Amino acid sequence: MTGMKNVLDIFEERGFVEQTTDPQLLRDLLEGSATCYIGFDPTAKSFHVGSLLPIMALVHMQKAGHRPIAVIGGGTGLVGDPSGKTETRPILTREEIDRNAQALKNQLSRFISFADDGAIMVNNADWLTNLNYIEFLRDIGRHFSVNRMLAAESYKARLETGLNFIEFNYMLLQAYDYWHLFKEFDCRLQMGGNDQWGNILAGADLIRRLEGEVVHALTFPLLTTSSGSKMGKTHKGAVWLDPVLTSPYDYYQYWINQGDEDVERFLALFTFLPMDEVRRLGKLEGADLRKAKEILAYEATTICHGREAADEARQAARELFGKGGSVSAKSVPTLELDGDLFEKGVPAYILFEQAGLCKTRGEARRLITQGGGYLNEERITVFDQVIDSSDLKNGELVLRAGKKRYLKITTP
Repeated sequence: MTGMKNVLDIFEERGFVEQTTDPQLLRDLLEGSATCYIGFDPTAKSFHVGSLLPIMALVHMQKAGHRPIAVIGGGTGLVGDPSGKTETRPILTREEIDRNAQALKNQLSRFISFADDGAIMVNNADWLTNLNYIEFLRDIGRHFSVNRMLAAESYKARLETGLNFIEFNYMLLQAYDYWHLFKEFDCRLQMGGNDQWGNILAGADLIRRLEGEVVHALTFPLLTTSSGSKMGKTHKGAVWLDPVLTSPYDYYQYWINQGDEDVERFLALFTFLPMDEVRRLGKLEGADLRKAKEILAYEATTICHGREAADEARQAARELFGKGGSVSAKSVPTLELDGDLFEKGVPAYILFEQAGLCKTRGEARRLITQGGGYLNEERITVFDQVIDSSDLKNGELVLRAGKKRYLKITTP
């Protein structure tokens, strides 16, 4: 690895680092070839954009010659992680977790390579579910101070709303994971969101007590957009990495619709563009900044869904936002509705709500009254304007909410 940039420099330059254990010792570790791990929650069959930062970190690690381990939290998923949560999580069955784990591995393999001794994926249920409770308390539990655990942010926040005993064990189980991976794979770096800092340190401390070895922690910032919303959340809910749950077009639109002040930061975190180019794009203003957003959307979609899907999404967006408003591109979000609806006619505000462009009819009324509702690129003037079969062109019509949210409606 001589001559290759230390991945810690890449992380720092691109904005991945919130906290680390001893920076010089960590840098020394990453001068050689190291093994790192990140734990992933298996409560859904797809990752969403909120998981993208740790996934990108694993990609950078692998590109720099290190070995990433993705740990699917099948065992801890049977318990529920209180970190960053104000309420108890639903607990899944082992079968549900195993199904989700396989789907997540398939998804991760689009980002990192599991072939030829590359990345490793393990499920912590494989070792946690076999633990003997009395032995675990004697060998592991005795190294944990209840006073110190209660001082951890993840527990403190939950004490007011109620923390059950299963969740209280979570820190011990995650620490055990780190120790297990240290022994099994010589894993010496755990990474995660900053809400995991206490759990990761507990694992490093356990390894020091049991093995007399120094291992490391690195946490990522907990990202919010400039508008204050959590990464990966929109009016429609989560933005999934699974193309069935969130189409490549909608994924592309999520990125192109980010706030102006987020563009440079997100180019650094969610693309592999050189930082000189990221800084150049971040300085653009006005109409030129739209070009930077298009690059962000295109690069992020290419990484997640491949170049062909990104090309289609970009072309569809250009057609929609260009003159003429053509909606021929197949990747534009489409909803099929019964033709009878348009034979009878439906008020615009009800159609906007039924189509999912607005959460409620009240929201749809406000949107249209304020001039934000469009039918076939014509502004809808009254909220209860009737939309019927005369508005269909070749069995289709296009609704738009605000400047950017398009939906093509087709009839069978």
